[in-house]
Amino acid sequence: MSPTPPRDVPPRGLFISFEGIDGAGKSSHVDWMAQRWRELGREVIVTREPGGTPLGERLRELVLHEPMDEHTELLLVAAARNEHLRACILPALARGCVVICDRYTDSTYAYQGYGRGLSLDWIAALEREVVGAHRPDRTYLFDLPAEVAARRRAAARAADRFEAQDVTFFERVRAGYRARQLAEPERFVRLGGEARRAAVGAELAMAIQPL
Repeated sequence: MSPTPPRDVPPRGLFISFEGIDGAGKSSHVDWMAQRWRELGREVIVTREPGGTPLGERLRELVLHEPMDEHTELLLVAAARNEHLRACILPALARGCVVICDRYTDSTYAYQGYGRGLSLDWIAALEREVVGAHRPDRTYLFDLPAEVAARRRAAARAADRFEAQDVTFFERVRAGYRARQLAEPERFVRLGGEARRAAVGAELAMAIQPL
């Protein structure tokens, strides 16, 4: 008979990311997911990229609002992620928390790679250096046609540098996300962004338990 583990051993930390083009509806479900995990007795950290730390939030403001070369944009995103991973995500996972992150490395491939047209090999090299093996256990991809997402954004808020891009840009970003999903199908759960919120919530609830 195997020994019973000590009661003070924390549960395994879980790393969950939410992804999708702007306007796909992912952010509105992050808090819902966090509450479901809290109801299961878990400590939950909700965070975002770019951002998640004081330095990361300052870099976020630059990335979202200041004109810059696309290569500079990629490097700032990588810098914010490096700080975020080491100052926030890894310590929380070590404590046994459920970390729910609104965007992570898949966004970089989708936006800077497919959207901006930067080298996917360069992005992969940065990912190896900054992230290493620290990937999400599960990624929820909110998938929505670019033109539908554009109408939602226009009705909701003033546009930042990314949201001001045309539909063609977001079609490329969406294709980037689909490529990521096809490359790692075991990590991704695709959710139709056009479904009603209650239906999406039901899909999310069903997907929690296997983790």
